[in-house]
Amino acid sequence: MNPRQYGRARLGALRTITASRPGRLLVGVVAVVAVLTVVGLIVLWPSGQGPKVAGAGVKTIAGTVTEVRSASCGGPTKQQCRTAKIRIDEGPDKGLQVDVVLGPAEVSPDLQVDQRVRMADQNAGVPVAPEAGPQEPSYAFSSVDRRTPVVALAVLFALLGAIVARGRGLLALLGTAMSLSLVVLWLVPAILDGSSPILVATVGALAVMFVTTLLTYGITAQSLAAVTGIGVSLVAAALLGTLWTDLAGLDGKDGDLSAFTLQSGGELPLQGILLAGMVIGALGVLTDTVVSQVSTVAALHRANAALGARGLYREAFVVGRDHLSATIHTLVLAYAGATLPLLLIASANGVTLSDAINDARLAEPIVSTLVGSAALVLSVPLSTALAAVLVGRLPPDALADGDGHSHHH
Repeated sequence: MNPRQYGRARLGALRTITASRPGRLLVGVVAVVAVLTVVGLIVLWPSGQGPKVAGAGVKTIAGTVTEVRSASCGGPTKQQCRTAKIRIDEGPDKGLQVDVVLGPAEVSPDLQVDQRVRMADQNAGVPVAPEAGPQEPSYAFSSVDRRTPVVALAVLFALLGAIVARGRGLLALLGTAMSLSLVVLWLVPAILDGSSPILVATVGALAVMFVTTLLTYGITAQSLAAVTGIGVSLVAAALLGTLWTDLAGLDGKDGDLSAFTLQSGGELPLQGILLAGMVIGALGVLTDTVVSQVSTVAALHRANAALGARGLYREAFVVGRDHLSATIHTLVLAYAGATLPLLLIASANGVTLSDAINDARLAEPIVSTLVGSAALVLSVPLSTALAAVLVGRLPPDALADGDGHSHHH
């Protein structure tokens, strides 16, 4: 199917959907949410005048390790410290050799000769009086240069997606790229600009939802019903997150951003940023679950058009319940893996479980997990019911299958 035929098929599917009253209701609801999302994007558009946070992202230049040594750290202990000689490979000081103290051997990076690294110019951005004369070069080790393997992994992922999922995979990759761009170029600057983080996160999540769902699945009855279900579930996640961060006394001040907010004059709304992370984090798993439920209802309706809304809900909910238990298990394990270092430290120090979960560094991911899981649990009956009532009342030929084709009975 060429692009022109594909576009005509999508337009024909939309006309088929709007030919019935439930279809027009479905399109109307999605249109209202889309308009509100666009208005939110425009109203909350960042001005770029947000606080500048020192140390939040350092510009680095390339360097190459030419020598690595170990020597005593000094003092009463016999601890060994690792130092390195690194050649600056770009910028005005290209070719300069600098000595860098990496720190105790047990916790410093294990660098090798000829390894590529990134160096931070400590003079960058520092104002200098004209009479002071030229500054002496000053560089600090930033990190190992890991950009090439990260990009290579991203390319491998894209190739696998294109090969396995073909056209649908390419659209999904494009949607993912656009969604990440929205987060980086709009959501983060809007929060720094002083807008309500929870409002920004909700609008941003809705925008990401529209981009990924409609770009990947096109304008079909299933995608429109999924957008409705995901939107309601996101609002539920935002409300639950707001309530429980207050109840648990989580204000974000115990996290990594606490030092940055001092440098920005206290302008970073830490609790709001914590809530925004919960909403964005819940979006991915909500999209997967809701789309699966809507697709299940559509498949049941195509297979048996005589099955009413109650029957569709009952049969699809059985599938959703099984999917739900596996998804919650995955979500909890993902957060457990992220907090594993903290759990290990707590266990090594003999900290009890009740004291461990009271630590904000563990309480925050726990609340995030439970908020996301609660929104996920709510999304299954909610999206199944919406699909059974809206999609289940559409004619079967208005429902496209996984390849974008409609079935006629």
